[in-house]
Amino acid sequence: MPSKSGRPSSDLKPETRLIHIGHGAGLAAKTVGPPVQKGSTILLPDAASLYDDASQLTYGRQGLSAQFALQAALAELENARAVTLYPSGLSALTGALLAVLKAGDEVLVTDVIYKPTRRFCDQVLKRFGIKVRYFDPRRPPEELVGDASEATRLILMESPGSLSFEMQDLGRVAELARARNILTVADNTWGAGYLMRPLDLGVDISVQALTKYVGGHSDVFMGSVAVNDPKLVRAMDDGIINLGWAVTGEDAYQMLRGLRTLPTRLARHGESGVAVAAWLKQRPQVVQVFHPALSGAPDHALWARDFAGTSGLFAFSLHPAPAPAVNAFLDALTLFGLGFSWGGFESLAISCDPQLRVRSFHPDYGGPLIRLHIGLEDPGDLIADLERGFAAYAAASQ
Repeated sequence: MPSKSGRPSSDLKPETRLIHIGHGAGLAAKTVGPPVQKGSTILLPDAASLYDDASQLTYGRQGLSAQFALQAALAELENARAVTLYPSGLSALTGALLAVLKAGDEVLVTDVIYKPTRRFCDQVLKRFGIKVRYFDPRRPPEELVGDASEATRLILMESPGSLSFEMQDLGRVAELARARNILTVADNTWGAGYLMRPLDLGVDISVQALTKYVGGHSDVFMGSVAVNDPKLVRAMDDGIINLGWAVTGEDAYQMLRGLRTLPTRLARHGESGVAVAAWLKQRPQVVQVFHPALSGAPDHALWARDFAGTSGLFAFSLHPAPAPAVNAFLDALTLFGLGFSWGGFESLAISCDPQLRVRSFHPDYGGPLIRLHIGLEDPGDLIADLERGFAAYAAASQ
């Protein structure tokens, strides 16, 4: 048997002693980050505690030191009562929806919603008897909420939209929806919980893909849901337990590390993004730049009211040309990678038109739509890279 010192008795066989040594009863030193605990099993102090899960932690999937530290930091960031963690941004959004919806409910979803979220709405929610209706992101809040039916349980928004960057008046929609007992959810990945706090605007549920700006290095997946209402806190906790979501301590540690430098990185992303966007606005090949932080943009007033700054993600449209010219533009880029994610240190570019086809509303953007994520490179170097793309676009358009 182990002695009171915690060391196994010397009369035990070596195999038994190996199992019961090396547990590390105390921390050797204080570090600037939390310890990363790895464990599924949590040892409880006595038999009475085995089923006392209401007052203590009983299983590692519920989180350990690094996860708890990240949740506390994100709650501070978003001014939230509680934050739950999910293994990806998409699972955070789907988890939040599943936690509060039931068969027979209706959901109003912005037409510019992240494409995988739309796929979940169309292929999963509808299969479980939940009706989904898409709305024009620029529809006035009074019309949007006025069009809600008795079955409408939730309004899902994304401001700005991650391809075409239309914005919604989150605060006004939330105010009107609350009067009708309708929940509001905002995908706040563009704002990263730092540039904008949906909960402060009255939104019920704020969702982020931490994979993007909080992680910041394109090497770890995670999502978060922030809420204030105690009933929603319980609903999110129950959803985590019932659906089996979990994140690892190592991933939580990496996210917490990224969070420490989030303000510094976002400032550089935003400053460089505005510089590149302003340059694009003057280019003869460009029809329009879709960046809410640019003066004169259609939603600039909403952005200025609700956001403390800007991220590095925006789009622009080119004068019409055949599809091969768009590919030639992208293929000529050497500093911009071609990839769908964003929020990391690197600059990225994609063509958006294939994704726009699934939408219910089809504004005229003037030509092919290109999305850029401006990373931490020198903006002058990125502008020179875009010059190469424009030269290739012109050559392929002839």
